[in-house]
Amino acid sequence: MIIILDFGSQYTYLIVKSVQQLNVSCKVMPFDVAISEILKIKPEAIILSGSPFSVLDDDAPFCDKRIFELGIPILGICYGMQLICHLLDGRVEHSLKKEFGYVELIVDEKHGLFEGLETGDVVWMSHSDKIEKVPIGFETFSSTVNTPFVAMQNKAEKIYAVQFHPEVSHTEKGLFIFKNFIYNICGLKPNWTPGSFIEKASKKIREKVGDAGVVLGLSGGVDSSVTAALLHEVIGDKLIPILVDTGLMRKNEVAEILKIFENVGIHIEVVNAKGIFLEQLKGVTDPEEKRKIIGRLFIEIFEKEALKFDNIQFLAQGTLYPDVIESSSSKTKDGPSVTIKSHHNVGGLPEKLNLKLIEPIRELFKYEVRVIGKELGLPDEILFRHPFPGPGLAVRIIGDITEEKVAILQEIDFIFIDELRKNYYYDRIWQAFAVLLPVQTVGVMGDDRTYENVCALRAVNSLDGMTADWTKIPYNILRKISNRIINEVKGVNRVVYDISSKPPSTIEWE
Repeated sequence: MIIILDFGSQYTYLIVKSVQQLNVSCKVMPFDVAISEILKIKPEAIILSGSPFSVLDDDAPFCDKRIFELGIPILGICYGMQLICHLLDGRVEHSLKKEFGYVELIVDEKHGLFEGLETGDVVWMSHSDKIEKVPIGFETFSSTVNTPFVAMQNKAEKIYAVQFHPEVSHTEKGLFIFKNFIYNICGLKPNWTPGSFIEKASKKIREKVGDAGVVLGLSGGVDSSVTAALLHEVIGDKLIPILVDTGLMRKNEVAEILKIFENVGIHIEVVNAKGIFLEQLKGVTDPEEKRKIIGRLFIEIFEKEALKFDNIQFLAQGTLYPDVIESSSSKTKDGPSVTIKSHHNVGGLPEKLNLKLIEPIRELFKYEVRVIGKELGLPDEILFRHPFPGPGLAVRIIGDITEEKVAILQEIDFIFIDELRKNYYYDRIWQAFAVLLPVQTVGVMGDDRTYENVCALRAVNSLDGMTADWTKIPYNILRKISNRIINEVKGVNRVVYDISSKPPSTIEWE
């Protein structure tokens, strides 16, 4: 078991992903956890995450200094490296030069933590402080053009640290570093598998649910579908999956979902709530307010529907960790993280919930969920659908929402995905979708002047949703898509393509 101390980094669970990719168990704990709690777990190693804070801030999050006396390997990442330096009497100062994005390493030592790394390897930096002096007993073994101390180690005390983020996909050999630390330095062996996760999750579900019934908010996406399969495996017909037709779903989506789950052998209850959602969202333009309204309406509907069945005590959701970390607010019990945006099934939940919440895949990423779903026997038709936000098209219509705008966006989205499939490109993209902008532009069709809507197309590739790069769709495919949209969708005369990555942008526009 490896403990990951969370200092509020948006990337903390990418560390989890990296550790679990190496099939080793890990547990995230808050930065200020008592040393006695750590000792109870008896970890073989500790990893210190990054943080939005500086160690020089008055309210900077510090861990118990006694962890460095436990005699087990420790790896500090970014803020974690600066914290080690600060707590062990090195010196950290604010830097006049921020270092953010891709940077090439200068490697002095190509063994130990950096086995397999070379000078010129690209890493991902995100820091505005710098180390001026490493603690006594430490040596440095890597640098960049702007940063003299990029990695340091105290081999005798088994303490290692890097200034960059090996957990993000932008660091090309990040997994090498985790593999070197976990297997070579810590001497650990693989012990995490999809089967072991299902076994542990099933045990927790049985213990928590007992003989009670569970309603599940099913969207037909990967997350809620795998949650449904896992719960159905454990509690059978005591699971009541509910598909709420919000009127904000993709074209023909309800019928497609019903057909898929009929083939899987799971019965779904459908609730038509189009009128309610469109009425409540009328005139609302702020994306946070949209998400909170949608979250509240979902809960109200689930609680009302639960009354139709016997002994329903739980509400299940397909919440993933990227949803949680982006919805976390500063100084929460999970760590001092910063809110990016509230997800309807996290930030949109009411304070008082009449049903108890159960989220069995809350600590997983999308790629892990797909692996679990495969183990549970779900078809690729479900597992490799592109992600779709719970609030649906409400957060892909920038500005206020009307039934007309929803209809326009449904047609745009249908054409986009249809052409990607026809050109055998859908399965090469992690997520593709369209956004309707609150912008009209001048156009010309035949001899007539038009003044109509602009839509944006977005396609990204990612492993986990925490970082993503825009997809280089061939121009000939984009041309076909644009031509079809402008010719077939009344009310649109311009198509643009989003070429921003995450970070600094998020994948969804709202």
